Amino acid sequence: MEPQNLTDISEFLLLGLSEDPELQPLLFGLFLSMYLITVTGNLLIILAVTSDSHLHTPMYFFLSNLSLADIGFVSTTVPKALVNIQTWSKSTTYGGCLILMTFFYLFGCLDNLLLTVMAYDLFVAICHPLHYTVIMNPRHCGLLVLVSFFISVLDSQVYVSMVSQLTFCTDVEIPHFFCDPPQLFSLACSDTSISIILVYCIGVIFGGVPFSGILFSYSRIVSSILRVSSSGGKYKAFSTCASHLPVVCLFYGTDLGVYLSSAVSSPRKYAVSSVMYSVVTPMLNPFIYSLRNRDIKRGPEDLKVIRAHNGKDMRERTLAHGSAFYTLLCDAGAREWRILNYSSEFQSGFIVRFFQ
Repeated sequence: MEPQNLTDISEFLLLGLSEDPELQPLLFGLFLSMYLITVTGNLLIILAVTSDSHLHTPMYFFLSNLSLADIGFVSTTVPKALVNIQTWSKSTTYGGCLILMTFFYLFGCLDNLLLTVMAYDLFVAICHPLHYTVIMNPRHCGLLVLVSFFISVLDSQVYVSMVSQLTFCTDVEIPHFFCDPPQLFSLACSDTSISIILVYCIGVIFGGVPFSGILFSYSRIVSSILRVSSSGGKYKAFSTCASHLPVVCLFYGTDLGVYLSSAVSSPRKYAVSSVMYSVVTPMLNPFIYSLRNRDIKRGPEDLKVIRAHNGKDMRERTLAHGSAFYTLLCDAGAREWRILNYSSEFQSGFIVRFFQ
């Protein structure tokens, strides 16, 4: 059969998870329910962060962006799969396939980078609490998200550029519910050895480097927490990472599982396993953050005037970062928060900063 260039192919055929007609209603209901749960849960997280001034902190700023990326991530694949199941149509256009890949890798890479940024935020909060407000200022937080977005755009364009150079035969059938580059590489008529090597290199750069950053952040966090003398203090400090760490494990664990399954299982089984990272992970993230984070349920900031031991009126302010709370004191008449004397100790879950 005479090979054709990709630009000459008008459409691909997405075979989905199964071609059994009896399973199509079940798959439609399953995908629709997971999609609605994912979008609703992440929208509620965004609404909670934007509507509550107590949650206007770097951690929740990054969390709201992560929720937005999860909505975009799942919206690139599931709606098209629902339409194909409902209309009994398996075709997708060449342009639609490239657009889907662009946004799929954009939001997937953005998820990865935002998890790294959130690990860095935890690292600064626990290991450098005195400099936290200076380092994680609004301008710096916005810059981190903006840089993550542009890196994600670069990552997606590299994948699209590689796919656009492939040569295919006619009647390209993809045993998947979305256009996945590894599947396209296996179906190409041209030599894809260089492209596969590039895929591994890109995976190391855009996946391995952020993951190394997360490991470095948590190694410093654990080292800092182990220096705390009380066991209760250690537990409270570790609980600061109680929401972020499970999401990281779920994200990288499912990615690794799908990668390993692709090497030993059939393409159809690979498509089924890819549902874990493309649909299930974005669906579970809001539940993990809302159920394990008390700040979503109650306001984390309190400001009141107390009477200090020296008879002066002092202002006491409690700031929250995840499950860690910082209690600050300063003169009631002071215009800004200043540190005159510093000590750090975990006491009943509080990191205490003394002002006198």
